[in-house]
Amino acid sequence: MSTSSDTSQHPTEDVAPADGTDTVEHAAATPDLALPFAELGLKPDEYQRIVDLLGRRPTAAELAMYSVMWSEHCSYKSSKVHLRKFGERTTDQMRENLLVGIGENAGVVDIGDGWAVTFKVESHNHPSFVEPYQGAATGVGGIVRDIISMGARPVAVMDQLRFGAIDHPDTARVVHGVVAGVGGYGNSLGLPNIGGEVVFDPAYQGNPLVNALCVGVLRHEDIHLANASGVGNKVVLFGARTGGDGIGGASILASETFDDTKPSKRPSVQVGDPFMEKVLIECCLELYAAGVVEGIQDLGAAGISCATSELASNGDGGMHVDLEKVLLRDPTLTAGEILMSESQERMMAVVTPANLDRFLEITGRWDVETAVIGEVTGDGRLTIDHHGRRIVDVDPRTVAHEGPVYERPYARPAWMDALQADTVSGPDGAARYPRPSTPEELRETLLRLVASPNLASKSWVTDQYDRFVQGNTALAQPDDAGVLRVDETTDLGVALATDANGRYAKLDPYAGAQLALAEAYRNVATSGARPLAVTDCLNFGSPEDPDAMWQLVQGIEGLADACQELGVPVTGGNVSLYNGTGEPGTIDSSIHPTPVVGVLGVIDDVHRATPSGWRAPGQAIYLLGITRGELDGSAWADVVHGQLGGRPPAVDLAAERALAQVLVTASRDGLVDAAHDLSEGGLAQALVESSLRYGVGARVRLDELCERDDVTPFEALFSESTARAVVAVPRSESVRLVDLCTARGVPCLQIGVTDDAAVPSATTTLPPVGAGSAGAVEGAAEAGLDGGAALEVRDLFSVPLRELEAAHRATLPAHFA
Repeated sequence: MSTSSDTSQHPTEDVAPADGTDTVEHAAATPDLALPFAELGLKPDEYQRIVDLLGRRPTAAELAMYSVMWSEHCSYKSSKVHLRKFGERTTDQMRENLLVGIGENAGVVDIGDGWAVTFKVESHNHPSFVEPYQGAATGVGGIVRDIISMGARPVAVMDQLRFGAIDHPDTARVVHGVVAGVGGYGNSLGLPNIGGEVVFDPAYQGNPLVNALCVGVLRHEDIHLANASGVGNKVVLFGARTGGDGIGGASILASETFDDTKPSKRPSVQVGDPFMEKVLIECCLELYAAGVVEGIQDLGAAGISCATSELASNGDGGMHVDLEKVLLRDPTLTAGEILMSESQERMMAVVTPANLDRFLEITGRWDVETAVIGEVTGDGRLTIDHHGRRIVDVDPRTVAHEGPVYERPYARPAWMDALQADTVSGPDGAARYPRPSTPEELRETLLRLVASPNLASKSWVTDQYDRFVQGNTALAQPDDAGVLRVDETTDLGVALATDANGRYAKLDPYAGAQLALAEAYRNVATSGARPLAVTDCLNFGSPEDPDAMWQLVQGIEGLADACQELGVPVTGGNVSLYNGTGEPGTIDSSIHPTPVVGVLGVIDDVHRATPSGWRAPGQAIYLLGITRGELDGSAWADVVHGQLGGRPPAVDLAAERALAQVLVTASRDGLVDAAHDLSEGGLAQALVESSLRYGVGARVRLDELCERDDVTPFEALFSESTARAVVAVPRSESVRLVDLCTARGVPCLQIGVTDDAAVPSATTTLPPVGAGSAGAVEGAAEAGLDGGAALEVRDLFSVPLRELEAAHRATLPAHFA
């Protein structure tokens, strides 16, 4: 191939070539050549803006860069103006523990003793529908690399999954692939999967949600940032070779309404290699320890286009790259394809010349392929040559940070009034849908809900994940939060929980986002950890649909307001738009708006972490909080009546904060042996899960609760009022717990005792941190089930735990095993 830049050697066709011969000089000399900007997801006005910025038409390679970096997935062009509210509402007090905030690959939080934690959640929704296994696997791989790039060792993952109707013919295909992808990648990396969600709803039938979270630990001094500074420093690409997988992923799959009838909407999904990533993790950590990395960026969405432009834009100079030096799996790739490829397990580092030999020595020892592809310059430009031809010459800021910013029109949907008017109760409060009232009906309803897809045991999924590898897991699913030891000397640790309720957000996206935060915040507190920081993944419909855009704006407003009131800052996250296949402007135009919220908390001693199930008989069961007759959007309305309407449960953030303070203090002071939040399914579901956790039953009565809160037994069992939890308290600590609740203004009522039926003593202990197996817990629970333990609601009904267990565990295996 000729290396001459003489335009006379270029073809004279009317369409710009994509093979690397479309140089900057050629672009300037041929302004009228057509470029396929629409096929790359750019609008005509966006293309014209690129022309204006460059003062000429872009080369094919430049167009490829702009198309991926200006995509919704990378630029947040429709959400950026609203996401600023997170920063605007973060107070100085909220920033006290923030070491790195929004804008970097992941946020970093100070947890004390010189330790820091970085965590983030991201989406890989559309690729996981096209190719479920690789879509989910590379979603895990991508979020893990975000954590590596901050200088941290990844220590755990979580997954938040939403699928279509459980009995739809296509759901099994997606479920099997996604679960296998999450487990296969995470297990191969040796990372415990400590929590998450699995939800089934027809709203996600053609657009499943696959959100993945990773958490990493590091010392304060080990933080690394993504910037390219220091003229003459080398740009090094290392890890896997660049191939043709994932080309166009960011610009197409994550930026347009999915339509499987159009080939352009089905680019190649990325292909992951977890064993390469495991080596890359260890290699990066040794590079950090050796002090040979000045700046670093993982290669995920938009690949080399993203890494080069973001590093250069964040630095104090520019960057030059010789693209032919990139190591390829496929030598037929064009320059644009090399730039756009989203091949996995790749990192880009900035290294001083003095440290380059040491850098190469370390990557060589780990057998990680490495190429020096460029260097930092002082001209403020990003220039890229391909075999001697200049194919890119841009201001990197215009690519990475100064793309289009839209203030999309939005308005409250016309269908919201009718949706919110469709309550489970009529205007006079009378029930519009039959409610169980007899003991038999209440018992039948409980069993029906326990076996419903979204309340049934997720053990068929979670048993495919390793929860205890590395030996630092103190709590994991099905507990309310995952708890990890960070420091083996002091037992300092962190807790993590993620939550969302798309049904609530459909009814009221502002309140729905707040309810997601409140539940995750509450779940962290039930473990005994003090909530500290937030990450989010905002899954919404098309920003070009005013209805969906209104939902997004409301969700951001609600979350920002709630974070400010609870005092927990958003440290970073992800926005995933264009999730939907319906007609814009209709009630079914998109998925349920689904703001997934992850909350991280800190706990001084992981051995004090509070599990979600009671472990010993004869303890008092207290209900903390107030119950109201709130059934709109509830599991009961969905499962029994297939109804969605009305307004979600009321949000009371002051009550949530007070409840969390009680739960954290009670755990620290040894007042509670178990704690479980009340959310979907209400008190009934919490009692079932707490009893089944270790095979210890319970005897409760509802008469005093019903009288105090003016609710019926049905409402007491199935209402989804917030700011509530049940706790199991040793008899000797009951007075102290009541005094604590009184001091904090948290309503507290004893509603029963843990079952004093014959339960083996093994149920009184948890496996030690680092035991590496849940066998002791499972064995104890099994013994409790065999011992005749039951959940009894006095004067109403009793259900043996063996029967509850059978109903609870059978649903997912029946559909997928």
